[in-house]
Amino acid sequence: MLNIADTLYRWCREARPFALATVTRVRGSAPLPPGTALAVDTGGEAVGSISGGCVEGAVYELCQQVLESGEPPVQARFGYSDDDAFAVGLTCGGELEVLVQRVDPADQPHLTTALEQVPAGPPGAVAQVVDGPQHLLGRTLSVFGSGNAYDGTLGSRQVDQAAVNQVRALLRAGRTGRVTIGGDADTCPEKLALLVHTRVAPPRMLIFGAVDFAAALSQAGRFLGYHVTVCDARPAFATHPRFPHADEIVVDWPHRYLERAEVDARTAICVLTHDAKFDIPLLCLALGLPVGYIGAMGSRRTHEHRLDRLREAGVPDEHIARLHSPIGLDLGAHTPEETAISITAEIIAHTHNGTGLPLSRVPGPIHGSVPVAQASSPAALLAA
Repeated sequence: MLNIADTLYRWCREARPFALATVTRVRGSAPLPPGTALAVDTGGEAVGSISGGCVEGAVYELCQQVLESGEPPVQARFGYSDDDAFAVGLTCGGELEVLVQRVDPADQPHLTTALEQVPAGPPGAVAQVVDGPQHLLGRTLSVFGSGNAYDGTLGSRQVDQAAVNQVRALLRAGRTGRVTIGGDADTCPEKLALLVHTRVAPPRMLIFGAVDFAAALSQAGRFLGYHVTVCDARPAFATHPRFPHADEIVVDWPHRYLERAEVDARTAICVLTHDAKFDIPLLCLALGLPVGYIGAMGSRRTHEHRLDRLREAGVPDEHIARLHSPIGLDLGAHTPEETAISITAEIIAHTHNGTGLPLSRVPGPIHGSVPVAQASSPAALLAA
């Protein structure tokens, strides 16, 4: 639901009831991950998507039905129809499980607070009951900040605390996921399946080298949901007018900036300077950091010289093996914009263990193992 948090928050502020359809489970090939949602208000306005178009009409009608009748939450399953390819179903061959519920903001004031904090607040999560006793379906509990504080309830203090423990584990991992609690005397006698929607800070893309390729890459990175930083030691080139799509412009030697930068396993480092006095100190440091992707621009000759210098600097071969150089996939790119697509395509393929081959040459499901949605970002929409 966090993929449409802005609109849901507005509706809650206006005390406007709405129906919320949430993807709770995906099997096989499907276009959108668990946590993605579609909502319909009392005026018929719709926001969001759950299938990229295949079953939107049927889900919209189900939302209107639940909203108008006030009936309890409804669980629905949509899959491909072998008998009639035009029947309601996923033509991609996958299967979605969807929970459709009516939400009255006055009955869940904590949800309004949670939706308000999503866009700019601290990391947080909303746990939604997606399977269990009928009277608990659709209930939510939100967790923001540190400690054991939470808002909302799933029925009892024991159940709430068990849910908070699971939510915090997923929040630390920065991912949306489905968990099960209960089924024992220590929590609650009945099992509950929770879909935990998480919101974490966007991943970082660190671009070193204030060149034309960096301008195009910063735009592509921002479109994919990265927090983009452009760093260059030359103040005449590292300017906001040259990089309007970057979130941050830093004037400093690349390796000095990287020494103090906050990075994690989702961080992408793109070295575009292809100048040894900048590249080598920077890569010596970067290749030893726990980041997700490291790429460096340059010709094959530049690449070979770079490898020699890294080895001379004492960088071990297992670290050098992490380097993507020359950077990008072979798309036949020539312009800065095409090169930016080549680089981001490689980052996406590396992140999700993609082959980089045309889909027409890859057997099996197109979407493979569907990832969870990530906070409001087109790349992986914030842990929605």
